[in-house]
Amino acid sequence: MLLGIMRRQAKSWLIKFLIGIIALVFIFYFGYSFRSQRGMKMAYVNGEVISEQEYQKAFKETIEALQRQYKDFWNDNLIKALDLKNTTLVNLINQKLISQEAEKLGLDVTETEIQEAIINYPAFQIDGQFSIDRYRRVLDINRMKSEDFEEDIAKQLLYMKLRQFLFAFMEVTEQEALDFYAFENEKIKISFVQFKPEKFKKKVEVNQSELQNFFDKNRSKYRIPEKIKFSYIEIDSNSIKKDISITEKQIQDYYEFSIDTFSQPKQVRARHILFKLSQDATTEEDEKVRLKAEKILEQARKGSKFETLARKYSEGPTKEKGGDLGYFSAGQMVKPFEDAAFQLKKGEISDLVRSQFGYHIIKVEDIREANIKPLNEVRDQIVGILINNTRTELAHEKALSLLDHMPYDVDLVNYAKENGIEAKYLDYFSQDNPIPKIGNVEKIKHALFSLEDNEITELIEIDGKYYIFQIADKKESYLPELKEVSDKVKEDYISFISKVKSKEAAGAYLEELRNGKDWDKLSKEKGLEIEKTDFFSRNDPVPEIGNMPGLEDIIFHLNNENRYPNKVFENDKGVFVLRWDARKGINMEEYQKEKQEYRYSLMQKKHKRSFENWLQSLRNKSDIKIVAPFANK
Repeated sequence: MLLGIMRRQAKSWLIKFLIGIIALVFIFYFGYSFRSQRGMKMAYVNGEVISEQEYQKAFKETIEALQRQYKDFWNDNLIKALDLKNTTLVNLINQKLISQEAEKLGLDVTETEIQEAIINYPAFQIDGQFSIDRYRRVLDINRMKSEDFEEDIAKQLLYMKLRQFLFAFMEVTEQEALDFYAFENEKIKISFVQFKPEKFKKKVEVNQSELQNFFDKNRSKYRIPEKIKFSYIEIDSNSIKKDISITEKQIQDYYEFSIDTFSQPKQVRARHILFKLSQDATTEEDEKVRLKAEKILEQARKGSKFETLARKYSEGPTKEKGGDLGYFSAGQMVKPFEDAAFQLKKGEISDLVRSQFGYHIIKVEDIREANIKPLNEVRDQIVGILINNTRTELAHEKALSLLDHMPYDVDLVNYAKENGIEAKYLDYFSQDNPIPKIGNVEKIKHALFSLEDNEITELIEIDGKYYIFQIADKKESYLPELKEVSDKVKEDYISFISKVKSKEAAGAYLEELRNGKDWDKLSKEKGLEIEKTDFFSRNDPVPEIGNMPGLEDIIFHLNNENRYPNKVFENDKGVFVLRWDARKGINMEEYQKEKQEYRYSLMQKKHKRSFENWLQSLRNKSDIKIVAPFANK
């Protein structure tokens, strides 16, 4: 804002005088300060200095990276919220330790290696070839200098070399790979009965003393959060009425730069006949369905009309359409189906294809080869995009102009009125609630709630609209008295007691089972319904129950001799008593197909854990001194 004032008054003799005074202050005060800070030291790592200049460069790069991530939602108060000053210094210390260790080991990165890494960087390639123009454009968009990017690439390459050296002899054994695969893929199924707290609610009696005691113990839960009301200016690109003309060169340039957008991948049009079969089907069930499918396949290959066969025999949702799936490209169908369809020629019929849904017979009706849409076909689309982009740019310029000309310590409502704009208000809301009229955008809320009184945001873009916000009023957070939240407290108290009673009943029920009571008989005695799950793995939420912390660790260790866990389980649905029913081991054929993928995944986990331990060990035995500590302000 100060720069905006100075730009508007650039010819004023007063401004010229002020600039002269400022220059003198910089020369006599900051000049000394800059000279002295040039040699300032932030930390020593085994005697090697991390300089102020080095730190400021890394801090600047960290800020710029986050600004690109947060975009219009960024404000400088986030520096403190994210503890960026300390984080930057810790990262620099780690980099220094890694660099020192690499040097001891004789590891280095050459210019040729850096060049090869950049040439092979996918973001800099067009049609698989490195493009110097794309390289420059990508760096410009990200506001990076080529030398800084190349330095980052060098650090990454050195880091990779060090990891390769450290873990060159770290292997994943056959048994480890098998154990990891089994851990991820073995399945069990369980039975359970549920004790619902709702059934106990009517029996809960509440008196004022108990309610007050419950409230006193849990008072912090009922804290009324800070609430803020905002005034704001909104500039909508759709409100720009100016006639916009688009030139042929703009259309041509956009088409050439965005050519990937207009490429059409290879597409196949196919029909299929589906014979449903679950993944958990027995060998007998599989054989029965496969034999049926083979008979229909034989008919199709002998000339029976495929569409008629699909209408008669298919068990899929496209049955009534003769199995017609329309055109589809790679990635739209399950992989076994897709692999088979894209290998067929027009008019060909596949062998039986097994997917998670069952057996398929596929016939390819047509093939569209990959191509790029010609300019005349997408011209109207491009013109629409360019007009919309121009309107957005005009709205952006208008909003920036408002911000640039805004006086210091401005009242946003009055300023908007002076400029012929109606300011609007966002009614009181807390960080726990969506922003009225805007929604639950965490980055915006983070930015708005970090503002000081009367502070104004930078320009914020949301869905093509530009906003400037100012705090209009603030209600501080406070701990309420019981009377202010009595209805909520009473509701929570009844729920709490009901949960306690349902847990006690479930615990007694489990005790009877563990003492030898029959599972089926006891459920009938208590009037409880037994529910059963399908098979599920450790990575799946428990069917009908959902996620429950610690549940999988216990129930996957149960077996036929020990079917009941030693505790009941609870979540927001209720309290559960569980029984282990069966285990399904892994499919060794599937394991052999996926072994390398799991071996690689386990290797990555081992490397990551080992590297973190190695780095921590290095920090512990290194001489690290912070000589210029700072307050995180």
